[in-house]
Amino acid sequence: MVSYAANVRIFIARLAGTPVFDPAGDQIGRVRDVVVALRGPRPPRVHGLVVEVQPRRRVFMPITRVRSIEAGSVVFPGKLNLRRFEQRASETLVIGELLDRAVTVDGVRMTVLDLAMERERSGDWLVTKVAVLKPGRGLRRGETIVVDWADVTGFESVQQDQGAANLLAAFEMMRPADLASALHSLPAKRREEVAVALDDDRLADVLEELPERDQIGILGMLAAERAADVLEAMAPDDAADLLQDLPHERAQALLELMEPREAAPVRRLLTYAEDTAGGMMTSEPVILPPGATVAEALARIRQEDITPAVAAQVYVTRPPHETPTGRFLGVAHFQRLLREPPSTLVGVAIDKSIDPIRPEFTLAEVASYLATYNLVAAPVVDELGRLVGAVTVDDVLDHLLPADWREREPVTTTDAEVSAAGTRASGSKAQGATDGG
Repeated sequence: MVSYAANVRIFIARLAGTPVFDPAGDQIGRVRDVVVALRGPRPPRVHGLVVEVQPRRRVFMPITRVRSIEAGSVVFPGKLNLRRFEQRASETLVIGELLDRAVTVDGVRMTVLDLAMERERSGDWLVTKVAVLKPGRGLRRGETIVVDWADVTGFESVQQDQGAANLLAAFEMMRPADLASALHSLPAKRREEVAVALDDDRLADVLEELPERDQIGILGMLAAERAADVLEAMAPDDAADLLQDLPHERAQALLELMEPREAAPVRRLLTYAEDTAGGMMTSEPVILPPGATVAEALARIRQEDITPAVAAQVYVTRPPHETPTGRFLGVAHFQRLLREPPSTLVGVAIDKSIDPIRPEFTLAEVASYLATYNLVAAPVVDELGRLVGAVTVDDVLDHLLPADWREREPVTTTDAEVSAAGTRASGSKAQGATDGG
């Protein structure tokens, strides 16, 4: 039984990221887009929702199977068909492809901010309204108006420069990994428009989560100066990994454009073989002198931009306290720090039982080391006894998994991997019959 409020109108961009629940109240995924079929002047028919389930897999949810769409939730009865969503040539993604489109209303060129869908008496969902931004005057922002679909022209045409401001607004609250997944699923032209619109820090975070092919494609279409700025904003180990995948001449040119201070750790990382501790490590772990207090150490690892794996340990060294440091003294685990009074010196909390690893350790040796001592990170020390970086468990996983793991279909199945009373094909066939073929 499908239930909706009377004359319900749902603005689609606001659905982005909405949790999807089963009737028992368990969350099964999040809405990432809405699939429609454009039909010229007639309102587009809604085929269904693109829902992202773990692990970062996008699947199709027929709109006919949705029980309710309310503020903050979508309820879907039964089980999802977990076959990966593949967009057909006749289908359009509302959020990914129609937001920011330049259209014409009453002879005036306007920008699409959002689209609204409504449920007809027949049970079909149609896109009936378009929220558009009228041109502004001078520095003043234009007026936002909502018009009927039939009053708008321009959705069928291909645009060279669509922009991405409103699409990014819909994706604003996504974590970098989720935004990377959304970006990967977009058509190449749209992906480039979104990448150009992101600021350097956000684009750097997203690039770190993208498959190698997408990384190279996006970096390649950026102007050299912008590409260098984005590399500077990336973690040095991720920047080094990306540069290793570029042609040598291109990589060297970008390194020359980077600020020397930002390029230096990247250059050091590039001297190590990719599948060694030196090639995997981050050169920016949390480093403190032995005279720092536990309170100072906890304040450092609480910083939002430090990943959980890096924040798991504080590395204690003699000055200087940037890699390569002075003499490495030891590791203080954050659990030990939590048990000590805030005024205790970090040097007192060093774990004497942990020996550092060398940059030439192989991937297998690093993985064995972490497993043996139940660690999420390990200090890497050179022949002079200086800390040069730290290898974290996520670095190891990245290298243990196949190179294309971000793009692969997971091979495991679950009890949920059954059709929800019919496949996408049968649902689309029924919709096509209702639409007259």
